[in-house]
Amino acid sequence: MNWKMIWRIIAWILVVEAGLMLPALFISIGYHEPAAIYGYCLTLPIILGCAGILFLLTRNARKGFYQREGFVTTGLSWLVMSALGCLPFFFSREIPNYIDCLFEMVSGFTTTGSSILTDVEALDKGLLWWRSFSHWVGGMGVLVFLMAIVPLGGKNQGFTLHILRAESPGPAVGKMAPRMKETALILYRLYLVLTVLNIIFLLAGGMDWFSACCIAFGTAGTGGFSVLNSSCASYSPYIQWVTTIFMFAFAVNFSIYYLLWLRNFKAVWKDEELRGYLLIIAVTITALVLNVRGLYGSLSETIRHCAFTVATIMSTTGYATTDFNLWPAFAKAIILFLMFVGACAGSTGGGIKVIRVILLGKILRRNVHENQHPDEVSAIRINDRKVDEQVIRNCEAYLIAYAGIVILSFLIVSLDGFTVETNFSAVMATFNNIGPGLDAVGPTSNFAAYSALSKIVMTFDMLAGRLEIYPIIMLFSRRTWRKRR
Repeated sequence: MNWKMIWRIIAWILVVEAGLMLPALFISIGYHEPAAIYGYCLTLPIILGCAGILFLLTRNARKGFYQREGFVTTGLSWLVMSALGCLPFFFSREIPNYIDCLFEMVSGFTTTGSSILTDVEALDKGLLWWRSFSHWVGGMGVLVFLMAIVPLGGKNQGFTLHILRAESPGPAVGKMAPRMKETALILYRLYLVLTVLNIIFLLAGGMDWFSACCIAFGTAGTGGFSVLNSSCASYSPYIQWVTTIFMFAFAVNFSIYYLLWLRNFKAVWKDEELRGYLLIIAVTITALVLNVRGLYGSLSETIRHCAFTVATIMSTTGYATTDFNLWPAFAKAIILFLMFVGACAGSTGGGIKVIRVILLGKILRRNVHENQHPDEVSAIRINDRKVDEQVIRNCEAYLIAYAGIVILSFLIVSLDGFTVETNFSAVMATFNNIGPGLDAVGPTSNFAAYSALSKIVMTFDMLAGRLEIYPIIMLFSRRTWRKRR
């Protein structure tokens, strides 16, 4: 295990984190918030001090490492980044319990949006900014950002590819450009342009700059932390529609936007995941509108709330315009279905991913066909390209790990004595990085009532869900820490 290079990357991560925290400090100074200023002034020296020590200890780090190092680097980076990133909340005493601080920060970086705060509006502006900005940082991935701005890999493309594979959501990672650094730059340019467009549209609707930035950060990262206790329910229909459209947009694989930029419209239309994603959207919105039509005053209002809810759950953002806890059982069943499916691979959203659902369906169909015709050997194809058998095995293993973590987490969280609906949806909401669940953790509630043990379990779930399970599981494997022979 190339520990020196691993810790050197983490040192760079901490430097980047400290730099990204500075705007929040300046906002706290501008709004004259002594508690938040105190929190940042204590946190920044700690983060930079840890980074300095790691740089000193890893002066002679060699750059080459393997896939195992890539996964361990990613898992440790997110743990360290969250453990130190939550300190402003703790030192300011705005959130006095460290486990609650960690839960909130992990929820931010993993773009989950589940919260332990009972009164969001009481939080200082500088802390609200950092809380929402963590969504934007975690949405595309801080290691992807690091690859775009820091020359870590040199000519060793395997180095950066292992990191990108470990942090990027989906069953497989491809290159948009010949070099991985260029791919990272393309991703962040697209990400930044879409975020700026979102902010502009929100400002055009009369939203103040602070709220527009925070809502756009949450939408871009598909996170869901709002600056109001009512989430997005208090905003105008225009703001809600803008947020709906951009939530759908950020849940699309970013390679689609790159293809659009290249004017390769044929490839965009032939993309099976995109077509499946749009079909699920159309079907679920229609089903919800038909099921909840009588709960709202007009058809247009019904469509707006249903479209927003499908967008917020499928993109795993977590904003809300209505309390879908009050909807009929069929509507809530659709919401649970969308929690499983999630967004597209290569987006900022969570969940199993649409491409995996399509792939698992094709695997099932092939197995049935091979049982009927044992002498035939058939390949699985996505977008007219043969899917590698290793990708298929990884997809099947992912589903097994996914089910195992959900079941175990549900059993542990159930010790707290809440209803089955509350506990199961809480696990699904955190593991799939969605935010709100159902019943006692619905869109008008929070996770504050859960015990410290349950919060730790759901913190693990948020990290495992965002990093596609393997980087976090590998940290708990003894084989990961053994020396190579």
